[in-house]
Amino acid sequence: MTIGCTARVAVSACVLGVAGLLTLAPAAVAARTGVDPGTPGAPRVAAPQPALLYRSGTQVRARAGAPELPDVSALSWLVADARTGEVLAAHDAHRRLPPASTLKTLFALTVLPVLPRGIRHTVHEDELTGIGAGSSLVGVAEGRTYRVLDLWRGVFLNSGNDAVRVLAELSGGWRSTAARMQARARALGARDTRVLSPDGYDAPGQVSSAYDLAVFGRAGLRNPEFARYCGTVEARFPGRGGGSYPIRNTNRLLTGEDGVRPYPGLVGVKNGYTSNAGHTLVAAARRGGRTLVVTVMNPQAGGGFAVYEEARALLDWGFAADDRVDPVGSLDALRAVPHAGPPAALPAAVPPAPDGRPGWRETGAVAGAAGLGAGVVALALRAVAGRSVRS
Repeated sequence: MTIGCTARVAVSACVLGVAGLLTLAPAAVAARTGVDPGTPGAPRVAAPQPALLYRSGTQVRARAGAPELPDVSALSWLVADARTGEVLAAHDAHRRLPPASTLKTLFALTVLPVLPRGIRHTVHEDELTGIGAGSSLVGVAEGRTYRVLDLWRGVFLNSGNDAVRVLAELSGGWRSTAARMQARARALGARDTRVLSPDGYDAPGQVSSAYDLAVFGRAGLRNPEFARYCGTVEARFPGRGGGSYPIRNTNRLLTGEDGVRPYPGLVGVKNGYTSNAGHTLVAAARRGGRTLVVTVMNPQAGGGFAVYEEARALLDWGFAADDRVDPVGSLDALRAVPHAGPPAALPAAVPPAPDGRPGWRETGAVAGAAGLGAGVVALALRAVAGRSVRS
């Protein structure tokens, strides 16, 4: 009789615990979604689709009515929404390739925060040593005093490796800057990038990817100084004799130089070229309140300006594909820290969970239900045990 009583009480207690869980679980779901699951017509929570960005070839999840992707010859490319980080389409997104001067986006992300733009600095001879043969230069001169903002204009507009050298020395030295750039890339989730030469000059083993460069471009646009520099069409640079001379941005999609039509709404970011990397480009454009970022690496057809035309075609496709494709991945997927930009819209009463797991409120609800059930079971077993001893 005692055994039978114990089994009945224990089963009843377990049923109470399960009932508690079933009662409170909907509240946890409602806390995450902002919608009561019992409401008629409430949307079901769908499992996220797996990322496709590590697969080779072209990746896109087109819905009915989505435009066809353009014919792009680049070895690697990517189109993403700059606000959400959603990757709309890509081709060999994580293929590791030489980045050329597009790596200067990572250099700026790393060094801009530590050098106030108004600082004046007189350039020394040793700060201009080691510049690679054939490098693009803005004309930094030994003995001339420059403001930091002048040097940044030289970096963004003329892709001046001489300006990069001076800024790197001001921020701790060439090797230290490369190490900090590497750490910054990892923190942003850019794991394909290996930094050896902060200016992007060809170096054996120095690589990045369309994915990583899009991460850098997107992060840069969130910095007002970065955004201002990369969107500047022309400026004046201090000359050797005390005067100044005009410099113009070499991003032809921004300026419309050499027969390349400027892209409407373009806001930057950075172009590059070396004989090893070919032509590379990170470009961002805004239309109708939406900003897209595109990376194009080393087109294989169409000549020296193909990088701009292929970026143009991808931007056009991305704007036309609004709400007609599902993402194939995210630029936030590999970040080491929670996303620093504007958070996704969430109900005001629910604190966002940075990694997508249940927040404290819903976790506490489920844990409380489990504790209630466990407590009932413990009390029931204790009562039964007491009866057995007394009998």
